[in-house]
Amino acid sequence: MHVQEWLDSVPAAAVYAVVALVIGLESLGIPLPGEIVLVSAALMSSQHTGVDPVVLGVCATAGAVIGDSIGYAIGRKGGRPLLAWLGAKFPRHFSAGHVATAERSFEKWGMWAVFFGRFVALLRIFAGPLAGVLHMPYWKFLTANVLGGICWAGGTTAVVHYVGIVAEDWLKRFSYLGLVVALLIGLTSVLILRRKARRTQTATEQPEPEPVGAGE
Repeated sequence: MHVQEWLDSVPAAAVYAVVALVIGLESLGIPLPGEIVLVSAALMSSQHTGVDPVVLGVCATAGAVIGDSIGYAIGRKGGRPLLAWLGAKFPRHFSAGHVATAERSFEKWGMWAVFFGRFVALLRIFAGPLAGVLHMPYWKFLTANVLGGICWAGGTTAVVHYVGIVAEDWLKRFSYLGLVVALLIGLTSVLILRRKARRTQTATEQPEPEPVGAGE
């Protein structure tokens, strides 16, 4: 079966459900490739597969907002012990260095860390639970959460959808290659962000140099 025929056979409702579920779980605090799933689905919406980009954007936004809100509630109830438990279960994502980096972002930007965190893979899984742990007022969290969800999910869907339309002739000839390229771009962005996070963690864990004459 040709890739395009296979894509046409996938029910649109299943695509909406998978996107909302994966993004919701990622926003809740579970490390999942929400961005890659969203990019792939948005690309499908540009290739006449029956996937409506507007409905897709709404489902992605709903998943992001609801997932973040659940993460906030869990973080507020679980507190610091929750972060310690997550660090033990997911050391690559919830290490002490990553938590410290996220906390500094919250201290510097406040509610806007939730908004901008939506666009950064590392902060995307931290935003909800950490905002709850730090007892950020819910109305501030919800405002930034909704705005960030709309801009990230809606913006990503729109950009990828229209790029797919512009490149439609090319993708029809090489639809399989086009999907592979889209997935590779998403994976590359995640790997780059993780590499930067590891560098930040290393810098955070290095002890500060003692001032001259401190031991005298």
